[in-house]
Amino acid sequence: MSDAALSAAPPRARRRHAGAVAEAMAGWSLALPATILMILLLLGPALGAVILALTDWQFGAPTLNWIGLGNFVDMAGDRVFWRSLGNTMIYIGLVVPLSVLLGLGAALLIEADPAGRSFYRAAFFLPVASTLLAMAIVWEFLLHPSFGLVNRVVELFGASGIDWLKNPATALPTVAAIGIWKALGLNMVLFMAGLKSIPHDLYDAAAIDGADGAWERFRRVTWPMLGPTLMFVLVISAIRAFQESFDLVAVLTQGGPNKATEVLLYTIYQEGFSFFRSGYAAALTLIFLAFVLALTLLQAKVLDKRVHYG
Repeated sequence: MSDAALSAAPPRARRRHAGAVAEAMAGWSLALPATILMILLLLGPALGAVILALTDWQFGAPTLNWIGLGNFVDMAGDRVFWRSLGNTMIYIGLVVPLSVLLGLGAALLIEADPAGRSFYRAAFFLPVASTLLAMAIVWEFLLHPSFGLVNRVVELFGASGIDWLKNPATALPTVAAIGIWKALGLNMVLFMAGLKSIPHDLYDAAAIDGADGAWERFRRVTWPMLGPTLMFVLVISAIRAFQESFDLVAVLTQGGPNKATEVLLYTIYQEGFSFFRSGYAAALTLIFLAFVLALTLLQAKVLDKRVHYG
């Protein structure tokens, strides 16, 4: 409302306008601390990374030079970057779908057999609650080429033992298998929550329509009604897989052998904290964030069209 219109308005309208302005100001004043914190803690570092990616600054250097897109040009010809990006895509392509499918299968089996439900829920969820260091130590013993339990089992079938984490052909699939094992428990719990939310009346209606078998009940009722849960689990699994890929690689393989398990986050860590190329590491970080954002938005867009929100 303009000043002229406001002055010509009746007193009641002016009071309502003043009340609305006061209410809006009170709302902004209450939101201001959180807004400032969000800018400082989220947007500030992101803007700093964008600016740093356009320079050649090295950690500890007193000066920096503005090089524009020079870091991204160097990235295009960097074989280590392309290798780590490919390893990241392979890791995500293995961990996300398999952990989701196995988590769904475990949830269905546990819900079908209530006798040992508490034990199986705790057993499957234990890897999620365990610390990374303890988990890595256990897996290093299990995968040891000389006395590891995994090779002992392999030898029972007449095959020779494998150095799982030192062989370039098996290192990345092995790390991915550990990632699947760690992610399975959380996905199982999320799917169990989704199964609990499905009304039993739908199964009764499906039985009246002739869907008596377990597969028919799953295809006609369970799977469509799990749509929102499935979308949430896929997005969360992808984000967690990106994050945990660094943890597993840093503890178990350090990117070896011969870059066979080096993922993009580990390359960023190496460039920034081992080689001190902070500008180049910031450019890699922007590519990584863009990749994660694009994958998350693609998943949400594709799956949201197929989700039935009951």
